[in-house]
Amino acid sequence: MTEETMDWVQKKSPNEPEFHQAVEEILESIEPVLERHPEYSHANIVERLIEPERVIMFRVPWVDDKGQVNVNRGYRVEFNSAIGPYKGGLRFHPSVNLSILKFLGFEQIFKNALTTTMIGGGKGGSDFDPKGKTDREVMSFCQSFMSELFRHIGASTDVPAGDIGVGGREIGYMFGQYKRLANRFEGVLTGKGLNWGGSLIRPEATGYGCVYFAEEMLKTQDKRLKGLKVLISGSGNVAQFAAEKALDRGARVLTFSDSDGFIYDEQGMDAEKIAYVMKLKNERRGRIREFVDQYPHAHYQATNPNAAHNPLWDIKADVALPCATQNEIVEADAINMMRNGVFCISEGANMPSTPKAIETFIEHKVHFGPGKAANAGGVACSALEMSQNSMRLSWSREEVDQRLHQIMINIHDNCQSTAKRFGHPGNLVMGANIAGFIKVANAMLDQGVV
Repeated sequence: MTEETMDWVQKKSPNEPEFHQAVEEILESIEPVLERHPEYSHANIVERLIEPERVIMFRVPWVDDKGQVNVNRGYRVEFNSAIGPYKGGLRFHPSVNLSILKFLGFEQIFKNALTTTMIGGGKGGSDFDPKGKTDREVMSFCQSFMSELFRHIGASTDVPAGDIGVGGREIGYMFGQYKRLANRFEGVLTGKGLNWGGSLIRPEATGYGCVYFAEEMLKTQDKRLKGLKVLISGSGNVAQFAAEKALDRGARVLTFSDSDGFIYDEQGMDAEKIAYVMKLKNERRGRIREFVDQYPHAHYQATNPNAAHNPLWDIKADVALPCATQNEIVEADAINMMRNGVFCISEGANMPSTPKAIETFIEHKVHFGPGKAANAGGVACSALEMSQNSMRLSWSREEVDQRLHQIMINIHDNCQSTAKRFGHPGNLVMGANIAGFIKVANAMLDQGVV
């Protein structure tokens, strides 16, 4: 069934390798489910899941500070609304194309289903690069982008959030334009400012959730994060708060990275160093190599994205939290990690490990938390923000964090129990894919052929 369906996908959506990769992983995982439940095949649930409900693509003209007119391409892929309004981030990055957004939106269906909240799957963005742009230029782009997107979204229809290249600044500009055009103040975007509808803990949620999930995996063998050495890739929002929570749990964080290279601090990060990285990346928008100017004892190494492996993953450690981007860990990296003692991987990014790397982790029977489970904290907290917006309430930091922590515990337990129920104990990839699929598939059966 998997081979036939993949042939259909590749013919229908050619030249979309990231999307094909995401679909194939799901298809391989759900074979035991389809054998037990022929009603899913009879209703053609799989093909209906693979095909997005709606794909929106549009041009985004904007004017830079020199008066030059620029044109980018905007997208929104509204994948599945069986269990709630479309929910998923907006990514602004030169690499953005339809394949990447379809892979992200497809993953989002199952991730959102795992959160136990009522949200469907979607994703969007643009090939616009906010790096090096002034605030005025970013505002110009965001307003133009939202001038088209606003007609396709809404608090009960589609609720975008941030992703790579889209933080509080971009969300603010887009929300302002939406409000102006739609003449409504509603929770149409998440990741908003705290003084106009945002939620406490939302910026921290993906990173915190990634660490909470790692803790749950370690608990199954009576282990704790305290005293463990942790490798983190990335230096954006997810990486920053994963490091903060890992430090809070007593771990020793050794690395941060960006697209140019990585820094390795054998002494480990403390609160001051993490605060420096936050200021460097969030305010100055600098490069991670500048860390060694402030802390000369640290080591910086430039990396080549086309190299056969990334030397960041060749450092002795116990835990790895990949928080950068898709397919950043290849098979050679996974082998190096196993050789250097890593026994727990919790994915903070979306699909950061290639299929061969995942096979390596599973063969070595290490703790492996796939992104659709381990990084679900961000979208879970977005759903909590939506709830607060609907009630016109604002919960305390402690209440939101407590709810987030419990959601991550529930996701882990659901993945673990589902994997065991379908004959793959300990395989959280299988558990996450199957649990997410069953919830969405049952909702689709209930709602008929729509």
